[in-house]
Amino acid sequence: MSVVGFDFGNESCIVAVARQRGIDVVLNDESKRETPAIVCFGDKQRFIGTAGAATTMTNPKNAVSQIKRLIGRRFSDPELQRDLPALPFNVTEGPDGYPLINVQYLGEARSFTPTQVLGMLFSNLKEIAEKNLNAAVVDCCIGIPVYFTDLQRRAVMDAASIAGLHPLHLIHETTATALAYGIYKTDLPENDQLNVAFVDVGHASMQVCIAGYKKGQLKILSHAFDRSLGGRDFDETLFQHFAAKFKEEYKIDVLKNARACLRLRASCEKLKKVLSANPQAPLNIECLMDDKDVRGMITRDEFESISIPILERVKGPLEKALAQAGLTVENVHTVEVVGSGSRVPAVIKIMAEFFGKEPRRTMNASECVAKGAALQCAILSPTFKVRDFQVNESFPFSIALMWKGSAPDAQNGEAENSQSTVVFPKGNPIPSVKALTFFRSGTFSVDVQYADTSELQAPAKISTYTVGPFQSSKSEKAKVKVRVRLNLHGIVSTESATLLEEEEAEIPVVKEPAKMETDEAPASSEDVNMQDGSAENGALDKPVQMDTDAKVEAPKKKVKKTNVPIVELVYGGLPSGDLQKAVEKEFEMALQDRVMEETKDKKNAVEAYVYDMRNKLYDKYQDFVTEADRDALISKLQEVEDWLYEDGEDETKGVYVAKLEELKKQGDPIEERFKEFSERGTVVEQLVYCINSYREAAVSNDPKFDHIDLAEKQKVLNECVEAEAWLREKKQHQDALPKYATPILLSADVRKKAEALDRFCRPIMTKPKPAKPATPGTPPSQENESQPPSTADAKDEAPPAGGEPMETEKEE
Repeated sequence: MSVVGFDFGNESCIVAVARQRGIDVVLNDESKRETPAIVCFGDKQRFIGTAGAATTMTNPKNAVSQIKRLIGRRFSDPELQRDLPALPFNVTEGPDGYPLINVQYLGEARSFTPTQVLGMLFSNLKEIAEKNLNAAVVDCCIGIPVYFTDLQRRAVMDAASIAGLHPLHLIHETTATALAYGIYKTDLPENDQLNVAFVDVGHASMQVCIAGYKKGQLKILSHAFDRSLGGRDFDETLFQHFAAKFKEEYKIDVLKNARACLRLRASCEKLKKVLSANPQAPLNIECLMDDKDVRGMITRDEFESISIPILERVKGPLEKALAQAGLTVENVHTVEVVGSGSRVPAVIKIMAEFFGKEPRRTMNASECVAKGAALQCAILSPTFKVRDFQVNESFPFSIALMWKGSAPDAQNGEAENSQSTVVFPKGNPIPSVKALTFFRSGTFSVDVQYADTSELQAPAKISTYTVGPFQSSKSEKAKVKVRVRLNLHGIVSTESATLLEEEEAEIPVVKEPAKMETDEAPASSEDVNMQDGSAENGALDKPVQMDTDAKVEAPKKKVKKTNVPIVELVYGGLPSGDLQKAVEKEFEMALQDRVMEETKDKKNAVEAYVYDMRNKLYDKYQDFVTEADRDALISKLQEVEDWLYEDGEDETKGVYVAKLEELKKQGDPIEERFKEFSERGTVVEQLVYCINSYREAAVSNDPKFDHIDLAEKQKVLNECVEAEAWLREKKQHQDALPKYATPILLSADVRKKAEALDRFCRPIMTKPKPAKPATPGTPPSQENESQPPSTADAKDEAPPAGGEPMETEKEE
């Protein structure tokens, strides 16, 4: 089982894996800990991660980035509309009202959903983890922003499915940070709660969470966020500042050139980092646009001055988090700052003033989320033993159920009225289950929606569940219990619906305390009766003991339970059929990428062979080829090199394989002659050594060979003489040949001769002595001491097939 944590950011992604000694951040192909969150579509393949970042400047309109801002959002979302002008690629509205990313791929216009593109990113991260672990990766935990809506969470799950991943938990980024911080603390209090504020200022958003720690557990007290306050907003401020400055000074409008925009944004990001440690910083870009070099200078004070509108928003989430947790500034013991955007000095200054204490940086600002996600995965995994540490997570939004009910007096013809109840209030624990009981005569529907959309840029409705059909055996309305689940990922769903029917049963009644289900609705004449079930800590329908002193015995009734079908409709969700198609498309694109990579490898192999062989022909292969053959091969190498850079620039894998084989037909015999010459001396020495060892053993007077018949020893000697004669004859012929001639004495033949000699002589020379009959009174141990070495020991002494010497000296 894989234990992996993924942190997919707006700008970059990080992969962490759990090992026996702890959590490690995995390096990608470029030996970097962070992988750019970019997918670049080319004419023949995709370039993802580091490869995508490398091709962004040359292909900006097909380089898709900032996917995190696009998934699970309607095209009309005001925040999305503000982001679109800064994106170099084309985003349009799809038929379902959600964004479509339009690119040129494989020479034609293609459209992808943000979920599909995120699936491509996950595929790349999965590949990085698999290369590091040398094993398949399926199970994982993925860090997501706390402000993600139900639809965005579903989109992340779908993207993971496209990549062949199975998320065990979509963990909030701030919770992952809090877990990574607290699990290693050995000095947490047992009674008094230690309150820590975590402020995460990332590339595109700001999240705040206050966590309360006790020994072996953490509890999330509050969440707050600003979805559009991050490092990129400071970059954008600098970008607009210099774009206006260059328009005035150099008469160029970078906003009209996608590549110039990318280069200026990249330079502004570097400039921001320089200003974090220096009072001023220069900006110099060669040939930004219209062959003009531009330069500028900005001080930190000037930068903070133009960033005031952004800095003024920093306090908002801090105040909200504090208020929701019901704490004062004095109750917050520590402030931990993480996230790439938190390095701006002005942001730290605002936090220090608000909390009245200097924020700390004891954690890696970029890697803490991935490490926390990997820790959570290890906790959920049976393959790792992790220190007992309980995480009590809370949900940041209020979820309500709404349904239609008829007016009490149906004859008045009044329209249906709507009823609703909040089933998961803000701050509700995750996971959680609630049970509701309805009284209905037929199929009905229940809407899941946000109770308060003031903090969300999303429609109120999440999903609709149609419960039914069902049929009651009695004339009155049927009693249907509906269980609603808020799962580990923060996704709400209707888990089950059960029809409850009471039947008379002949069961002897025993006087005992009565029990009452806490989620059962009282009898009522209204069309809809619903009572919220008790779901504290996920435990439902717990019996409540009642005082029964005055209880009168009554006949018991048996409750018949029947499952009722439920049909789910998620607004904006990906249907299962479309998800399967997306999985198949991803497989096809991954196959295309693999074919192109293999084609490149074969092309590189041809090019490498051309250069390598040409150099060797004038160096170590010089004596092993005739001048005419060398000139012919060099001419062929030159011809292939010219072809590579002209007509062979863009060919299939098979063509490159054929070209390489064609070259090797001429080159391999030369390589073989050189190889034979290099190895011949060693293998001949081994055969001679083997011959001499067995010959010496056969003529030896050593007592350990006395039991071997002379006839058999003579056979060994004859075999040695034959092998020596064969070697002498072959070697004489070989020494008479020039180096460029086809060799007569081959290393493989010499090895075979040595192996044949060893197979013949070893059984004879290692034959064990016959056992002597034991004499009375002689202990077996003494008898054994006089025995010769066993067959196994003798084998160790005899020369191996390679011709190792055989021990012939007398034992002392």
